Amino acid sequence: MESALEEKKKRLISSLRSTYTGQYNAVQPIPYIRDRLYCVDKVFVEGSVHFLVANEAGVRGQETSWERLESYKRIYSDRRIKSTRRILEGEPGYGKSTLTLQLAYDWCNGVQDSPFGDIEILILLRLRQLGGVKSIYRAINRFLASGSRLSDNDIEDVLKNTSSVEILLDGYDEYPDQDKVTGNDVRSIIMNDMFPNHYVTLTTRYLPKKFPKLTKRVKLTGFDDDARDEYLRKAVVGNDQKALKKIKQRLRENPILADLCQVPLFFVMFGHIAHENKEFKKFKSVTSFFKYMITCFHEHMRNKTRDDSVRQLILKYESEHDELNILAYEGLSKQDQQIVWSKDEMVKRLGQKFYDQYVGVGILVEEQVLSDNDTAYTESFTIQVRFYHKIFCEFYASYRLMLVVLEHEVSELRRFLGRMYPFDLQYLYRFACGLNPTAGAKIIQYLRSINGGDKFAILCILEQTGKVDDIKDTVRDLCSKRVDVFNGHSRLLNRSTIQLLEIAARYDKLSLFCARHQRRPSYKNWNWLEISVKKKETIAVLRQTPATPFL
Repeated sequence: MESALEEKKKRLISSLRSTYTGQYNAVQPIPYIRDRLYCVDKVFVEGSVHFLVANEAGVRGQETSWERLESYKRIYSDRRIKSTRRILEGEPGYGKSTLTLQLAYDWCNGVQDSPFGDIEILILLRLRQLGGVKSIYRAINRFLASGSRLSDNDIEDVLKNTSSVEILLDGYDEYPDQDKVTGNDVRSIIMNDMFPNHYVTLTTRYLPKKFPKLTKRVKLTGFDDDARDEYLRKAVVGNDQKALKKIKQRLRENPILADLCQVPLFFVMFGHIAHENKEFKKFKSVTSFFKYMITCFHEHMRNKTRDDSVRQLILKYESEHDELNILAYEGLSKQDQQIVWSKDEMVKRLGQKFYDQYVGVGILVEEQVLSDNDTAYTESFTIQVRFYHKIFCEFYASYRLMLVVLEHEVSELRRFLGRMYPFDLQYLYRFACGLNPTAGAKIIQYLRSINGGDKFAILCILEQTGKVDDIKDTVRDLCSKRVDVFNGHSRLLNRSTIQLLEIAARYDKLSLFCARHQRRPSYKNWNWLEISVKKKETIAVLRQTPATPFL
């Protein structure tokens, strides 16, 4: 006769599989295309994955180098990163959440060569939904097993008596209770105080303030050419070689996008939009491409109606979104960032028609969650609303940031922007610079006044929409001292640094010299690059070391 524990385990596993199946079968590469949902396995493409090789002193403070893994599957099977605690890092849009869905697919379908194929229980929680939820068992019951009719105690009993358990905690950077020292199970799990024998992976843009030395670190570093081609074949053009060639040609025609499209989120949207739009212009910044992409979202909705009054209303709401700008800015400027709102609050702030349009185009997304006053057997639901991706929240908040910057002197900006950490909200600042050259110049001055801001200012300079003459002094000043490009920086920052040097060379009529090279070299196998400006020459000194991943 089956024990009570085994019965509870079966009910929990059945409920988990049902929840995950609904999630991984509803992947939307383009938010506004509601009639084209994909199974994650049909669109998932492996980007580059690296792991941190740490010395005997541990993970933190003594970093050595990053080495590439041949597959995401090796994250859990490579003996060099064997541990019960892992952190999966990645910049915005690099596919951390998509990878967790692929792992959920592997578990649900028993994929043989997947490290999750033979795991007994998989727990996948979105941390953005866990604000104020102290108990992990309560969280599982609310968000993953609401139909199982199990109590929190039942779930606790099952997990404590199951040896093969994987826990994925997705989106630490969006977790409302991040870095709180005590009071919730998520912190205890991260610190290895809870479930010390279960395997736990935390996905995040940036590291928690504290985590155990035994934690292994893995990083997603984006799409290469092969990954981009694979995605286009799987999800966009199929076997149509002519269409594939056309999209790749459009990518080559947009040098700014060639770098940008190493970010999977942007490339996925670029691929679908470039395939479906006959006219596709050239872009010179992330901001200009993102604005074009937003226009495509609204245009798709306009094309679905022949009612001219409705089309005019859609056009109005596309260009007039001041309240949404303020709401997004308020959320990102709080001590604990707010990235989720109740539907009632959103509708009250934005108006029903505006709200309906932005949900309709997919920029805003509704999520049904259990309310705080439900019990294990009586369910009460509420609707929460978030942006399709946090980068969309940063885009609309940048319009408000631009106005704040224009209204104040550079010396006053720290008072308003102190809580909006640039390295957490890089696109917020870059978009604001791209929207208005005057605001951009002030933001660049502000960034250069904060620790490490010189490097980040490079990205913002490249978003300038005005004439390069407006920022020549800033470019010259930044290039008048040593500029490093090395594998401790993000790919995006290193690529942008090189572009900045090319701007300096091109517009100041300087000469760019590279040791051992008479042309721009491939930086793939070079560890760092030292730049100095002397009189009318920009001298780049490259030093070669044994080939290491250039992250």
